[in-house]
Amino acid sequence: MISSMTGYGKGLAKNGDLSVEAEIKSLNSRYLDLSLRLPKFLQNKEFEVRERVKSKIKRGKVYLSVSVKKGEFEERFNEIDPASVKFAVGLLKDIKKSAKLTDKIKLSDVLLFQNMLFKDDSEQASEEFGLVSEAIDKAVSELNKMRDAEGSELEKDLRKRILIIEESLTKIETSASITVKEYFEKLKDRALQLVGDLANNNDRLNVELALLSERSDVTEECVRLRSHIKMFLDTLEKSEDAGRRLNFIVQEMNREANTINSKSLASEISHSGIMIKEEIEKIREQIQNIE
Repeated sequence: MISSMTGYGKGLAKNGDLSVEAEIKSLNSRYLDLSLRLPKFLQNKEFEVRERVKSKIKRGKVYLSVSVKKGEFEERFNEIDPASVKFAVGLLKDIKKSAKLTDKIKLSDVLLFQNMLFKDDSEQASEEFGLVSEAIDKAVSELNKMRDAEGSELEKDLRKRILIIEESLTKIETSASITVKEYFEKLKDRALQLVGDLANNNDRLNVELALLSERSDVTEECVRLRSHIKMFLDTLEKSEDAGRRLNFIVQEMNREANTINSKSLASEISHSGIMIKEEIEKIREQIQNIE
């Protein structure tokens, strides 16, 4: 089963008054290109978040945003460490006493020690990362559901276009054998008209004309194109890296179609060849959105 590279998902996880919301969206990209927007106290968890997303998504331009709320307040602030606050105030009192100062201690004085007044960010991140992970997993799950649903529709469309190509290829194969024989006879008649003495060397004439006719035979190209079609359908069903593989197969299909068109001798073959080219181009555009 194939998946699209475009989609959107949202995940929410709660524990008491603490809630985490994760939003994720993805667009087309040749590789996995992941952009994160995390709360400040989760910056040290960026690598773990990246690895978590990479384990579930292979390709796409992916944007992940995580927001944390405690009660009504957006983004989680560090909790105050009461022991550190008391220590800072005591230290200020000792300084005031030693310096024989009479000024009152103000909040601004205490905040000069703000680096030691709050609990360590890493401790908070470790405690709350489980909740963050839960929200991210829910968001990615929703994203992948949408990507799979769109991938299913893409697969239906691709199979329909492959069927059109197969029908056109059958018409080419039916016309080609007859056309080559007719072309041989026309060449022979024309050669005899232009150079009458060739009739005296009929065997050599037949060999030369057969070689010219063989250059217009598209049997090998049709066989290879059918082989590429089979590989394409097999990839739709069981390839994990379908997008890149399908892109390569379509390039090969296009090469064979070009050769068939360049060697075509009849308008019926040309029309069918053009039809094949049109469908291949539509397929090429569609598979740019496959993971």
